[in-house]
Amino acid sequence: MPIKQMFKRTSGWLYLNTPLGRRRLMGAGMILMLHRVLADDDSAALPHRNELCVGPQAFARLLNWLQLHFDCVPLMELLEPSQASARPRVALTFDDGWRDNALNAFPLLQQHKVPASIFLSTDFIGSRQRFWWESLGETLWGTYGPQARLKLMEQVRQIGRPLPSGFFMGASEARRSLALANYLQSLKTLAPIALRALIDSCPTESLPQAMDWEQVRSLEDSGLITFGPHGASHTILTGLDDRKLDEELSRSHAALQNGCRSPLPVYCYPNGDHDQRVRKHLAAHHYPYALSTRAGICHDNDNPLALPRIGVSQRNASRPSLLAWRISRGGRT
Repeated sequence: MPIKQMFKRTSGWLYLNTPLGRRRLMGAGMILMLHRVLADDDSAALPHRNELCVGPQAFARLLNWLQLHFDCVPLMELLEPSQASARPRVALTFDDGWRDNALNAFPLLQQHKVPASIFLSTDFIGSRQRFWWESLGETLWGTYGPQARLKLMEQVRQIGRPLPSGFFMGASEARRSLALANYLQSLKTLAPIALRALIDSCPTESLPQAMDWEQVRSLEDSGLITFGPHGASHTILTGLDDRKLDEELSRSHAALQNGCRSPLPVYCYPNGDHDQRVRKHLAAHHYPYALSTRAGICHDNDNPLALPRIGVSQRNASRPSLLAWRISRGGRT
């Protein structure tokens, strides 16, 4: 084990198992941020998937570990506690509304009796719209065959975004995957219309990427899962003018009101991006809470429209002491 990783894992273990670390967590709340639970751990471990994905074995291990150290509570119970708790509280959140949340994550949540909140990009629910990161990443990785991959490689070259040399010259699968992860990160600066054009050139998957409304209602009826908005189109809110921003907020709100029995009064910013103008518009739409992607644990003095979360990846879900180290960094004041 590398020395740096050993240090992090030891520090994380000490944080949760010594009085000083436990005192820092008491009276605070922790919101975990997840996205996907894939069908197997090996697929989730590749760098271009690791940050957004976990495998079922890692997720089950995470749930066991959380129940050992925390009270796993619904998100609103963490945000508006009705009584004191003898242990730190944690709430699980999933972004986007991926189909595998219903197929792979929910059975494990149900088995462990751990509640969670899923934030839906509502235009995608019940449709065949695709998330650009998934479609472009898997096409370039070769999941849909060499012809589809070469076609997309030519298109990104034509728009001035050729794949980095490290993707071709990587000595291992992991290095090639890391090069792809960094490349996909760089595409976030492309205009939405350019990303849509690239998505349209990718093969159509046999199943939709997102859940449908029947799955949403079934999960909500379980009493274990609650739902909130993560934008309508997953557009970055800070890039919209006032009219389009209000339309985006209204559309996602209306979809949740129509599709769910009791949607959460909590907004989840796409990509975590927000600013004072976005928060002002969100407040005007009567949202008392919003989730960011800023790393940290929740304290009473946090801005309720910019609440921090701790990201979960395949790496730290499979090694929870690494997640504990991440929590300890977020717990510093």
